Amino acid sequence: MTLSRPLSAYLAFCRWLDRAALALCISAGLFLTGAVLAIVVLRYGFGMGFIQLQDAAGYAFAVLVAFSLPVTLARNGHVRVEAISERLPTAYLRAADAVALVLFLIPVFGLMIRAYWPELAYSWSIREGSVETGGMPGLYLVKTALPVAAAMMILQGIAQLLTPRVSE
Repeated sequence: MTLSRPLSAYLAFCRWLDRAALALCISAGLFLTGAVLAIVVLRYGFGMGFIQLQDAAGYAFAVLVAFSLPVTLARNGHVRVEAISERLPTAYLRAADAVALVLFLIPVFGLMIRAYWPELAYSWSIREGSVETGGMPGLYLVKTALPVAAAMMILQGIAQLLTPRVSE
């Protein structure tokens, strides 16, 4: 089956976004692991704290959680009741995915972007930093991860719907 040029470009763009999000998740996960280990060693081994490292670990966790959603969706790893869906025909599952995309995924994540936008704009306008004294700046950058990940969820959902299946 030959895909049209715009569809091929869209699917390639979504694959690129997925690889970028996966790399970000892996980096955030590795950093988070090292940061938490360092925080524990510093606190219990040497009796000292490091607020900026704790903030960095929190920022990494937020980015990991936000971007793991579109990464999981792109790999068809979202939650389903497999005991039921494994017995259903592929055409039915494809139609159910389309209905879920239109009725749930796009409206919910679109609403998330719309509702969060004023707070994000304010955060950017004041260049919001950590709430902790002596914490890291750049919280506004971390807060940007939520609407970006929500937009990626919408894009990945549409890409899954438009991707031709081998068995079809």
